[in-house]
Amino acid sequence: MHRVPRAGRRAAAGVAGADNALMDQDAAHLAADRPARDAADRAADGPARDAVLDGLAPAGALAGVRGLLLDLDGVLIVRGEALPSAVAALETLRHRGIPFRVITNTSAMSRATLAQFGARAGLDVPAAHIMSSLSATAAYTARALPGRPLYVLATPDALTEFAGQWLLRHDEADAAGAHAAAVVVGDSPDDVRYETLNRAFRLLRGGAELIAMHRNRWWITPDGPRLDSGAIVAGLEYAIERPALVLGKPSRVFFAEGVRQLADELRARGGSGETGATVGTRGTGRPLRRGEVAMVGDDLWADVLGGQRAGLRGVLVLTGKHGWTEVERAANERRGGGRPDAIAPSVAEVVAALDSASLTPRLCPSRRRLPDSRSER
Repeated sequence: MHRVPRAGRRAAAGVAGADNALMDQDAAHLAADRPARDAADRAADGPARDAVLDGLAPAGALAGVRGLLLDLDGVLIVRGEALPSAVAALETLRHRGIPFRVITNTSAMSRATLAQFGARAGLDVPAAHIMSSLSATAAYTARALPGRPLYVLATPDALTEFAGQWLLRHDEADAAGAHAAAVVVGDSPDDVRYETLNRAFRLLRGGAELIAMHRNRWWITPDGPRLDSGAIVAGLEYAIERPALVLGKPSRVFFAEGVRQLADELRARGGSGETGATVGTRGTGRPLRRGEVAMVGDDLWADVLGGQRAGLRGVLVLTGKHGWTEVERAANERRGGGRPDAIAPSVAEVVAALDSASLTPRLCPSRRRLPDSRSER
């Protein structure tokens, strides 16, 4: 049996630097793609865009919101640097006592490493206020599988999130009669070999649950596109003929964990903010509901619509990868589409809208669809 030391001494010294460099490259890739997206957005101007704007101003849509989930890249950090307006927005949230969590699907880095990356980019967010697909998975296994063996495919830095949990070493998983409560798959490019995957397959055949930190297909590295762990998850699902439990965005489990953390913070403070008589003080002592939390993201499908399917408000900001072209496309999709509850230029306008929003809770705001631009048959 092997338990991860709480001090995290298994973390390799070079992992954090390499992973942070990859995140910087991802931000640069986003910046390079921005002109093409802006041109597409300009082409989308006109009646359709006006229809989107109608009823989607943040103020009305955020009435009754008591907490925020904020995506990291494209919302708070763009091109590897923190947006000045985002830094100011977080300070406003802290001053008014409105709880928030910064969330991301990154699974190669621990929250401590992500906090260090954010600090270098100019964003002061403690690790305790970051929730990743990695940390959500570790929190889930700690609650759902306490004291039971896990076989986790992840980087040494990522394994520190599982502190105190029973993690099987490769040789233990290879032993005769070995069993695990779950096989957990995250980003582990240096550990994906046939022997490792076959070991995971045997444990799954023996009754282990398959848990995926996320199922992203690919990602950008300095060397170009690289296969992501979602492909490994899909292969294991095919082999065992049953689906994985996915715990990153847009999983409902992921968003539920974010709401739970916000509710715990509100409960610890007596259900209200520390200052002011605005959003934070409404409903003191009342449990936080999902409809009182807004998911703010730049990915229309994974962040905004995914949050809505989990019962949250969904707010799209236009500082990241998705813009008006995607909004119109999603509005016309018959499967998996929809429209945000609100659209804002940046997270600053979202936080400002909390100042002007009515304090009367509105748990089910209207979600009128855009007129379908396709001919009806």
